[in-house]
Amino acid sequence: MTNHDHLNQLEAESIFILREIAAEARRPVLFFSGGKDSTLLLHLARKAFWPGRLPFPLLHVDTGHNYEEVIAFRDETATALQAKLIVRHVEDSIKAGRVRLPPPTDHEPTPSRNGAQSVTLRDALAEFEFDAAIGGARRDEERARAKERIYSVRGLDGAWNPKAQRPELWDLYNPVLAKGEHLRVFPISNWTELDVWAYIAREHIALPALYYAHPRAVVRRGRQLMPVTAYTPPRPGDLIETLSVRFRTVGDITCTAPVLSTAATADEILAETLVTTTTERGATRLDDAANDAAMELRKREGYF
Repeated sequence: MTNHDHLNQLEAESIFILREIAAEARRPVLFFSGGKDSTLLLHLARKAFWPGRLPFPLLHVDTGHNYEEVIAFRDETATALQAKLIVRHVEDSIKAGRVRLPPPTDHEPTPSRNGAQSVTLRDALAEFEFDAAIGGARRDEERARAKERIYSVRGLDGAWNPKAQRPELWDLYNPVLAKGEHLRVFPISNWTELDVWAYIAREHIALPALYYAHPRAVVRRGRQLMPVTAYTPPRPGDLIETLSVRFRTVGDITCTAPVLSTAATADEILAETLVTTTTERGATRLDDAANDAAMELRKREGYF
């Protein structure tokens, strides 16, 4: 099978899943943050329903600590597609007393809000009575992601139980829900980071510029780099360097690290990805590095 055939097969599978859930769900919604995976997923959704408009709105849970260029890209993309974009803010959950963050410390002056998204997300799903939330998670990102089905059943409060997932033999998906349950649907589960970049290159999909190599002020924290921002200021004794970096994944600024890179095009990133020895999230997401079960614990609380 050629690489072109492989991408066509992945594309066809994802489009099939998107059409299936649009037909089966009462009120579906698609997660869209402006990141590369959700942008690829949105591109697939456009193909699935072209020339019609998207049959579901877009939803983003904003931590308030996102890169401005990603938020601008999110808004511009939704406007260009004439898609309904729903944004809910972790800041509002904090003000309402729904979320409590740890107090600032010298080492963490701005506590990460990444995990707090679960509460805001659950509230948004309940507010709009969404019964299926379509996301861009992939199995190769992290070990807990690999346990999740394409149609992932979530119980009360969005809780995920890896032992209660349904079999998906012969690409047959069961959308039947009990009271209080909803689905998380992952049409690009079978894609890898390499597949994503190959498809982005083939389809000429626009992304926020920070996914490509650019100069940025950073400090070194062990084997990782941290961007110098208002949310991640340098610590006493830190050496600030301006290096050529890019982001492999994007999330809350406080826990998303760039990597050294000179890859300024999708084809150059493809070549770089072929020889990398670290996973996408393992190399760049500080919250996942906290402990081996960090992602699974958050998913059990309703995380994406």
